Formats: sequence, C-alpha cells, structure tokens
Amino acid sequence: HTALPCLGPRGKLPGSIAPERSAMAGDLKSLRAAVFPISNKDVPQFLLLGGLKFLVVFVLTLTRDLKDTLIVTSCGAEAITFLKFYGVLPASALFFMAYSKLSNLLSKSSLWIATATPFFIFYVLFAFAVPALDLDNMRPAEVAGLQYAQCVVQRWPFALFYVMSELYSSVSIGILFWQFANDVVPVDKSTSYYPLFAQVSSLAPIVTGVYVERYAANGQVTMSTSVRRVVGAVTACGILMIGLHQFYLRHYQTPATAQEKSKTGKREKPKLSMLQSVRFLASSSYLGYLSVLVLSYGLTIQFTDIIWKSMVKKAYPDPIEYQRYTAQFSRMVGMTTFFVIFIGSNIVKHLGWKFGALATPMMMFVLALPFFAVLLLEDMNDLNHTSLMAVVTLGACQSMLSKAAKNALFDPTTQMAYIPLDAESKVKGKAAIDVMGSRFGKSGGALIQQGLVLVFGSIITAAPAVAALFFAVIAAWVYSAFQLAEQFEAKLKAKEKDKES
Repeated sequence: HTALPCLGPRGKLPGSIAPERSAMAGDLKSLRAAVFPISNKDVPQFLLLGGLKFLVVFVLTLTRDLKDTLIVTSCGAEAITFLKFYGVLPASALFFMAYSKLSNLLSKSSLWIATATPFFIFYVLFAFAVPALDLDNMRPAEVAGLQYAQCVVQRWPFALFYVMSELYSSVSIGILFWQFANDVVPVDKSTSYYPLFAQVSSLAPIVTGVYVERYAANGQVTMSTSVRRVVGAVTACGILMIGLHQFYLRHYQTPATAQEKSKTGKREKPKLSMLQSVRFLASSSYLGYLSVLVLSYGLTIQFTDIIWKSMVKKAYPDPIEYQRYTAQFSRMVGMTTFFVIFIGSNIVKHLGWKFGALATPMMMFVLALPFFAVLLLEDMNDLNHTSLMAVVTLGACQSMLSKAAKNALFDPTTQMAYIPLDAESKVKGKAAIDVMGSRFGKSGGALIQQGLVLVFGSIITAAPAVAALFFAVIAAWVYSAFQLAEQFEAKLKAKEKDKES
C-alpha cells in the first residue's frame, strides 16, 4: 500500500502552513511597527518616560479643574482675566529668574527636583490650611467690572491656588517632562517616541475624570472633602514622579548633554545670565518663531475659554456640580486626544513636521467658526435652559477638540523643534518660551479681555472684537509655522552631517 501524506487543516499539506504563518507574523510586525514603533530593548525606557508623562498630566488635570472650580464658582469667569495678568504673569517672571539662577548652580537632576518639590508642598499646605468652612460655604458673587478684582483679593487663598496651578501647567509639561525627554531621547528615536508620549498622556485626563466623578466629587461629599481627596492624589503622584525620574537616571541614561561632552571632549559653553538669556531669545529668529507659536496658542485659547466658562457657570453654579462637569470634560478631552493621536502620529511621521505644526491652528480656525457664529447671532444674556445648554455643548466641543489637537499635534511638534538646538538654547531658551511665552500669551489675552469688558460692558457683548483678534492671531501663527519649518529642517540636516563627520 502507498502511504498517503497527512493532510493539514482544511486539507492542506503541512508544508503549505509555514508560509501562511510567516505572512501572518509579518503582518503582526507591521501592525506593531505602525501602532507601537518602539524596539524591544527600548520598551523599558519608553515606559518609564511614558509613566512620568502620565503622572505629570494627571496632576495637571486635577489641579487645573480644581482651580477653575474655586475661582469661577466663587467670583466668576471674568475674574480669571485679572488673575492671569496681575497674578500669573508676575509669578512666571519670578519663576524664570529663580530657574535661570538655579540652572547655573545645580546639576540637571537637582534642578529638576528643586523645580518640582515646591508645588507639591504648596498643595498639601493648601488642603490643610484653608478652613473647611470657607470651602463648604462657597457662594457665587454677583459682581461686575472692577468688582471681580475685589472678589479675587477677598478669596486670596483660591487666587493663590489658581496662580500656582497655572504656573505648574507650564513648568510641568515644558520643563519637568519635555526638557528631561529632550536630554535623554536621541534624535533618531524622537519621531517614534514623541507622538506616543502624547498618546500615553491622553489617558491621564480619562483616569482623572473617573477619579473625580466617582470619588473626589461624587455628589455626596462637601467641597472641603473633595479638595483633600484631590490633593491626596496629587501628593502621591508627586512622589512617584520624583521616583521615576531618579530611577531612570540611575539605571538607564545620563542627560544627552553629558554624553555629547564626554564623546567630543569639548567644553560646554558658559551658561548665560537671566538678562543674557532674554537677549539671546530675542536675537534668535528660530526661537522667535517658536515663541510666536506658543504665544499664539495661549492667546487663542484664552479668547474662547473665558466666554465658554462663563456659560458653564450659568449652567452649573454649584461648586461640586461644576467640578464634576469639568471632570467629565477632561475625560472627553482625553478620549478625543487618544483617537486624534493616531492621526497626529501619522501626520508627523509621514507628512513631516511642517504639516503637523500647521494642523493645530487650522483645526482651531475651523472649529471656532460655528462657535463665534452662535455668539454673534444669539442673545447670550437672555437664554432659556435649552439654549444655554446648547451653547455650553458647542463651546465644550470647540474647546475639547482644540485641546486634543494641542496634545496630539502642537506639543509634539513644538517640543521636537528644540532637538536640533545646542544645550544652552534648550535650557535657557526653553525656559523663556515655555514659561514666559505661554504666560504672556494667556496673560496678554487676559489684559485684552479686561479692556474689552470695560469698553463693551461684558465679555459676551465684546464677542465681535474677540473674534476679530482670534482670527488675526491664527494668521500670525500659520505664518510663523511656515518660517520655522524651513529652519527646523535645515538644522536637522546640519546636525546629521555633524554626526556623520
């Protein structure tokens, strides 16, 4: 008898299965490369850096939502315009002076810890120093005009919390994470790492929203209890952030500047003073255009946020309800960002830095059109509940998608722009742009809106002027992005040539 060969699945010979498995394995590798383009040996380092970014954004979201709740529900959204100019702007200047001085005295590791620690100490002191009665008996004040400033002074603990949280929002993303990442992530890996950093950080607002909705402000707690629960989470994250930072430096990699110094044998350029740093920033067209990008985002988001938040306060006047709404909004921002990231990473990877940098202002331009159209066509001071909720929802969509575009496209592209710069420009130029630039953007927008309120009577009636300013800034943003893209590509090519030589 002749032995028949054993048949494999579906009647196929065993030898024909191997090519199919090989093709399937190849497809899986391609899918992994598209979704998670990190080599196996780099996964631990990426997870550490991604974990640090997650914690930074988690704390940022918690404190941002709480600061808005404290100020908007007690004084009104218009009070933010006074705080940003008379509180946040001077605080940013003082921080820049201190940071510039400390950068000349401390190592990068010590400077990182010295920058992060004061924020978490302040949050703990706030939670236990502010009387519970002041938090639990918050009532919206009926104020107008300069009375907003008076309310801010009367609620100075809330104002101080707002200023510190605004300062943290710039310091945490720009310096505590991105500056550290720029030091330790090689240029050839940045295009794979940086879009994924944004994807990891988009999960933080989702977790934050769930934490606040179901625990910190679940509708059965007082405002004082909610504040302490938020601060408890913030403190735990602060400890973890410091631990991850130190663990990475000890087990994986020293800052890139030290590596380059040991390889080339060249001495590092002398560090500049604070005044010299400002002059250096003004004399560099590259950093100048980059400053316009950061400034433009701060202005445009400021022009739309105050109007929207004033509408949210009308819909949710109770502090806990307002806090829960902001938590839901943050969760939706995180979910939107998570999905937008897939588009954003492909834009930067396949279409280049220029296209990625232009995507954010163009998206904000398109989203602002219906928002301002409603503001100009409807009477915002005489709305029924249905119309009010419609305006709130429309403003939430505009703000949510704008923030998603920022997290998915704006942050990665602007931070990638620092990579070709020398160590001096990274440290001093980045501190000036991220802290002073973004603060001047938001503080300048606040000052402009203060003037509009005095002229028109309210920010709502000033909507036509706000819209005109918004679209003018978008135009300047787009022009600067085009100019910066040319210099960025030229610097990258020059740096690659230096490596080859």
